[in-house]
Parts: sequence; structure tokens; C-alpha cells
Amino acid sequence: MLTKLRNHLNENMPFLKGKKLLLAVSGGVDSIILTHLFKVLNYDITVAHCNFNLRGEESDGDEEFIRQYAEKNEVKIFVTHFDTVSFANDNKVSIQVGARQLRYAWFYELLEKNHFDYLLTGHHLDDNIETFLINFIRGTGIDGLTGIPEQNDKIIRPLLPFSREEIVAYAKANTINWREDSSNASDKYLRNKLRHDVIPVLRSLNPSLSISFQDTLNHIQQAKSMVDDASVLVYKQVVTEGEDKKSFDINKLKKLPNYRAYLYQWLQPFGFTAWDDIYALVTAQSGKQVLTNGYRLLKDRETLLLEPKKNQERNIYKITAKEEEINSPVKLKFQNVTQFSKEIVKKHIHINNQLIKFPLFVRKWQEGDYFYPLGMNGQRKKLSKFFKDEKMSLSEKEDTWLLCSEDKIIWIIGRRADDRFKVTDNTTQILKIEVI
Repeated sequence: MLTKLRNHLNENMPFLKGKKLLLAVSGGVDSIILTHLFKVLNYDITVAHCNFNLRGEESDGDEEFIRQYAEKNEVKIFVTHFDTVSFANDNKVSIQVGARQLRYAWFYELLEKNHFDYLLTGHHLDDNIETFLINFIRGTGIDGLTGIPEQNDKIIRPLLPFSREEIVAYAKANTINWREDSSNASDKYLRNKLRHDVIPVLRSLNPSLSISFQDTLNHIQQAKSMVDDASVLVYKQVVTEGEDKKSFDINKLKKLPNYRAYLYQWLQPFGFTAWDDIYALVTAQSGKQVLTNGYRLLKDRETLLLEPKKNQERNIYKITAKEEEINSPVKLKFQNVTQFSKEIVKKHIHINNQLIKFPLFVRKWQEGDYFYPLGMNGQRKKLSKFFKDEKMSLSEKEDTWLLCSEDKIIWIIGRRADDRFKVTDNTTQILKIEVI
């Protein structure tokens, strides 16, 4: 195994040589053998052990075992203690998830504070098989079938090509002791149930399961690479990116042989899971949307708009007569002038200062709002109808602010002024309001 690992590192992970490495060590056979092998191969290693205080004396026994191992083998060590149960309860997560969050937060803290280059874990081939089956059982896309990555940012998993059987055999052959976690014997968790009941049956059906699985995983990873390449090429043809949104051209999308697969590939990273609803958006009425915690996908005529979910602001911002400029929620400049143009311009307006009453207000539009569009001879119009005539998307409507005097709209900011405040030949006080 030592020779096999040396060859694996030289061929696939030569960048580890000469680096400062932190090893996550629980005391189990995989992490102990990981530490032993990297010590024998003369890598610069330090071990880190988490005591989660979940198994009483057994947890303390693991910690003492690691401390003695590190002292005997002259390896530097970090140890920390967690109140895992309290953390999980406070954050409303499972014990397993809580323990994972705690340990990786600590590992990254150690990496940063002590200038380690990489974190190494003892994940092996059997862990990969279990993860594959868990994702398969729960339902997943191709990403969930590609297995545990050998490298994820600064996390490296050098033992993934090795089965637990190989690791245990090496430990016994070299008289290396390790600790067994009693919780691994329980079938309370899905991973353990697969380990004890399912995988042995698979091995009885195929004694070469490890080799077959690794070959299959390689094929899936190659297919995933092809999917990623195709996804990038098609994405450039279909999607237009704005500052904070992405626009998917529905007509181009429909011409793809399997547009659903592309939508899944593009949208899955944003937390979407309601795929039937998303696919239905393609043919849905304009205005329909699907939401995640942070994003929404909106049908807007012939496009799908992906953008961060917006807070529906109900705040009202007051502007006094003394203010010459405001910066929130929109940037406006107020200036008394003596000359003006009758041309309708979206970015600024001229109004009769004597017809407004301070303080002015800036607010979002509401159902039932109406105004008298400048240039329409005093005809009243609902904002909802104005927005429709302007072919504004839901997103654009939500971004629209109104400038008001009392309960009257002076300006749909950046779009249309109200006729009631217009400047005439008899106006003596002209106020110019400009979007900066």
C-alpha cells in the first residue's frame, strides 16, 4: 500500500510535496493509516483531533489515544472540544450535520491561523461507494453520482483509491493500532445500514465490486466533464447576463433537444428543487415564478429571468424643502432653475414648485395607484395599466419608485411625469428634479 500511495501522490498530487499539511484524525483506522503513511513518506504533517463529547469516556479515550500516538511518533497535534448537542439544538440541525459544521469551521480556522497549505482527510473507496448509494437512494442528478472529489478547495483526500479492506490489512500487517467508534455498529444512520446490510450483498454478487465501482465512477466523471463542456457552450447561446440577473431566451431554449437537462444544469447551483414547476414556466403565462431562499426564476414574456429575491420594501422616504440631493432609495438632485425644455425626458423633469407641498415622499407603487401622464391632456391612468403598456416585467415594476406630493404622484421616477405639476408659460418657480 505504501508503494501504491507513493505512486498515486507522485502522479496525481505532486503539489503536496514540501507543503505544510494538516491531517484530520479521528482515531479510526483510515485516519491513523493516513497519518502513518504520510509520516513514513516524510511529508510535513500536523494532526487535528475533534472531541465532540458524544460518547462519554469513549470520546475521551479517542482523544487520549491520539495524543499518545502523536507524542510517540513526534507529530505536532491540535485538539479541541465541542458541545455538539447544544450546537445542533441551537442551530436546529442533526447531530451529524452539527458535528460536520463544527469540525470544518475549526479546520479552516487552523489552516488560516497556522498557514497550512492543505487539509487531508482519510476518506477511502468504501466511503465513496456509500456516498454514491446514499445519493442514488435519495435521488440526484449526475453531480451526485460522481462521488467524493479528490480535491475540494484546500481539502485533499489521498486515500480514495484504497478500499477499507486494504487499509485494515496494511494496519494489521504493520501492527498499527486504531480506535473503533462504537456508533459505527449502529444501524440508526443510513450510511451504517448500507455499510452493514447492502454493500456486503453487493460484494457477494460481485467480489470485484471495488474495481467495478471505480471504473464506473471514472466513466461517470468523464460523462460529467462532457456535460459541463456542452453546458458552457449552449449557455453562451441562450443566456444573457446582466449586472445581477440572467435572462434565458425561451425560443432558443425550446430549440434544444433536451432543454430540461440544460435548465437543471444551470439552475441547480442556485438551490432550485421544484423541477416540474421550473419546466412548466417555459410555457406558463408571463408573471409566473419559482422561488428558492435566495433566488427567483420569473417568466417574463419570451424569457426566464433569474435574479436574487427582492425584499418587498414598504418604506416611505421623506424629502424636506431644504434638501438639494438624496442618495437613498434613489439618487435625486433638486435644483431651482429659470429655463426649461418642454421635451419629455425620462431622466429628469421640470415641475411647478408652487404646486407641490413639502415634505415630498419617495415610495414603491401599490395596487390602485394612478396618475395623469404628462402629454395626455389630463387623462387619468392606473399605474398597472401604464406598466402593461410599457411592457415592463415584474422585476422592473418592483424596482420602480414614485415621487409624491401628499397623496399625488409627481413622477414615476425615470419613466413619466404627472401632468398636474407641469410647467406652463405662467410658472414663476421651476424645480428641476434629476436622477443622478
